Amino acid sequence: MGADGDVMETAAVPATVDLAAEYQSSGVAEILDELDRELIGLEPVKERIRETAALLLVDRARRQMGLSQETPTLHMSFSGNPGTGKTTVALKMAGLLHRLGYVRKGHLVSVTRDDLVGQYIGHTAPKTKDVLKKAMGGVLFIDEAYYLYRPDNERDYGQEAIEILLQVMENNRDDLVVIMAGYADRMDKFFSANPGFRSRIAHHIEFPDYRDDELLEISRQMLADQNYHLSAEAEAALDEYIALRRGQPHFANARSLRNALDRARLRQANRLFTSASGPLDAVALSTIEASDIRASRVFKGGLDVDRPTPQGD
Repeated sequence: MGADGDVMETAAVPATVDLAAEYQSSGVAEILDELDRELIGLEPVKERIRETAALLLVDRARRQMGLSQETPTLHMSFSGNPGTGKTTVALKMAGLLHRLGYVRKGHLVSVTRDDLVGQYIGHTAPKTKDVLKKAMGGVLFIDEAYYLYRPDNERDYGQEAIEILLQVMENNRDDLVVIMAGYADRMDKFFSANPGFRSRIAHHIEFPDYRDDELLEISRQMLADQNYHLSAEAEAALDEYIALRRGQPHFANARSLRNALDRARLRQANRLFTSASGPLDAVALSTIEASDIRASRVFKGGLDVDRPTPQGD
């Protein structure tokens, strides 16, 4: 009863729930459609995201019917090689969690070790806590998370950041989702050395490398986004380039192709500037020719100019 003796009304618990209607009204369908449109390949990843969305949708329905009380553990691990879309999927996951009401804001804060770990005593805790404050209500994406742990360096402060992260992941799981990402083998070693993380992470998603045909389609999409296209001969040259480049060190899937296309555009611009004898139309300004691709040192057995970089996507 209330203070004045009146009987307090309680919210009615629905007897049934229409999951299909919930799916459409939540906006989850829109996010999954965006994943299909914007990301080529990655079918195993997309399937896991769809399964996760279904799990959360059912959990929300169970909450509405009074069948569930605790927030499910939503922290995740994304493992795979560079350039396989991990950051993009993390961003979509943040949106999905927001649509379903599991995070308040739905923003993504992407960090590396340098954003969390200080260089002197008393520096790490405020850095880590500041990042966590910014990420609250959304998703914290920690790229190459294994660099937090450096057991060979006794004066390293990564362990302090790890302890703060573990505490927040446990105590604030209803207001923050942490996604840790990196190479699969290194992530396995990291979790073995830090079992606290493994016990808090319920979803492990593996990102496969792209196939050659998928990388070619991604290249077409990247160029189309900038109003460029490949001639038929250039497309054949790029197909060869992909096969050769994959066998070289520091290959980073879509990121390596993005870098290669940037260099092809530079060569195209130089070719047009130095060889044009008259006015150029839109087709000439927009077409990447085979010579722009084949000028790469990869075709001569050399290493392209990619260099190792923080993993990212």
